[in-house]
Amino acid sequence: MSDKIKFELEFPIQASSQLLFQYISTPSGLSEWFADNVNLRGELFTFIWDDSEEQAKLLTKKNGERVKFKWLDDDTNSYFEIRIQVDGITKDVSLMVTDFAEEDEVEETKMLWDNQISDLKKVLGSS
Repeated sequence: MSDKIKFELEFPIQASSQLLFQYISTPSGLSEWFADNVNLRGELFTFIWDDSEEQAKLLTKKNGERVKFKWLDDDTNSYFEIRIQVDGITKDVSLMVTDFAEEDEVEETKMLWDNQISDLKKVLGSS
């Protein structure tokens, strides 16, 4: 199994960090933009898309700040984390996404995140 490449993306978002946290940490919030449906059983999130489903374990949840998941079918030490960053001076809010992908899939994975976050912005009514 080859090592995956870690990358980080930043998405400025016009929304309060409290509101954003609901969208990145709860099944109902995540099902608005990340997957078609999301179920939670214990620490296991099941993400459902058209005809596939994947399970992820919630590794970290820091209230109002970040969530970190690990896909169960991934045997590498990779994870994905969505972190809310608020600029101390301007109070601008950004979502920081940390994820891993195979070398030949990095660009594709980044585009996927772009699309997901743009769906999130639509849901939030943020530009």
